[in-house]
Amino acid sequence: MVRHIVFWKLKDEAAGGTKSENAARIKAGLEALVGVVPGLIAAEVGENVNGGEYDACLVSTFESPEALKAYDSHPAHLKVRAFVKEVRLSRTSVDFLV
Repeated sequence: MVRHIVFWKLKDEAAGGTKSENAARIKAGLEALVGVVPGLIAAEVGENVNGGEYDACLVSTFESPEALKAYDSHPAHLKVRAFVKEVRLSRTSVDFLV
């Protein structure tokens, strides 16, 4: 299995929403991909409540490195990713085997 963790710094306002509203849209979009994207076992998005450099985080689990690679180009994921790119200032990620 692979754990895929992503952190985003969000714009204060973008796409007609506040930072918090956009974090909620990201959460809804990414968590809905479980059962849609083959090999995506779990996805959880949370808004950072303690300040810090990043505003939101995704923690997801994939069956394999190949499943993570396929997720990257899956049409349902690409749709959510397009929105995320519109509302984020920066992004960083970490992937590791579990």
